[in-house]
Amino acid sequence: MTHTEIEITAELVRDLLCDQHPDLADRPLRLGARGWDNQLWRLGDDLAVRLPWATQSADALLRKEHAWLPALAPHLPLPVPVPQRLGEPSERFPRPWIVTTWVPGAPADRAPATRGAEAADALAAFLTALHRPAPDSVPAGYDRRGSLADSAEWFADQLASATELGLLLDPDAVRAVWEDAIAAPEWTGPALWLHGDLHPANILTADGTFCGVIDFGDLCAGDPARDLAASWVLLPEGAADRFHDAYQPAPDAATLRRARGWAILQAFSGILIGEAGIHGRPGGKATWGPPARTALKRLVASARR
Repeated sequence: MTHTEIEITAELVRDLLCDQHPDLADRPLRLGARGWDNQLWRLGDDLAVRLPWATQSADALLRKEHAWLPALAPHLPLPVPVPQRLGEPSERFPRPWIVTTWVPGAPADRAPATRGAEAADALAAFLTALHRPAPDSVPAGYDRRGSLADSAEWFADQLASATELGLLLDPDAVRAVWEDAIAAPEWTGPALWLHGDLHPANILTADGTFCGVIDFGDLCAGDPARDLAASWVLLPEGAADRFHDAYQPAPDAATLRRARGWAILQAFSGILIGEAGIHGRPGGKATWGPPARTALKRLVASARR
């Protein structure tokens, strides 16, 4: 099922609530956002309804959040959308959906962080708190290692696409960062909890710094380098070093090299979706392009230091 096969309306959301969670059905309801996997509907002042609308994988991702995020959220220093209710597939809507707490703020792809020190400290505190060993009971398929080298073919395809479309100023320099990243020693520590998708649309800002983290659909366990990539993608110019100093335990050189590789993959997605519409919804997501392009410049510069 995709966004072309079902129309999600306020009436549909209201009916779903009436059927399964009638105590919430009388709250004010309005569209909040249409995201990559889900639509978000504001439910009163403090709740939101998330319904999958564009990818088959969204069903399992919502159930993952419902299963794990309530236990993780109390230990995190930034607000996150905590699942409150689960909606099961029905004749009205044949997919699961959830009711979560609402996290106020503006997505960082539309309102980037501008207060570098505060943003670096906030992101470091959040990831320090999140990056704890994940339990062995995490179901199979949650990517307990996620070696960067496993994405080599994907990197090559994305590099070729971006180069062909003229989206890269220096493809050879980008390739050099990638090759250095996959040559770095792999993570040998325990598989840590990871957000897994810290791109600008999943981080919220207010007053120039980060105020919330959303969309834990890619929550997984593995190498912390995957999340540490966010320092080049999310932070204002000059704030990455402060982040690396504040994050604990301090990442070693190999971890930072791998993190640059993960950041390259994330930047490719942002450029190809934001500037070329590849893999995206009709029209792409234009706000994803500028932070991705900035990240690539920073990554090339940091690798040359």
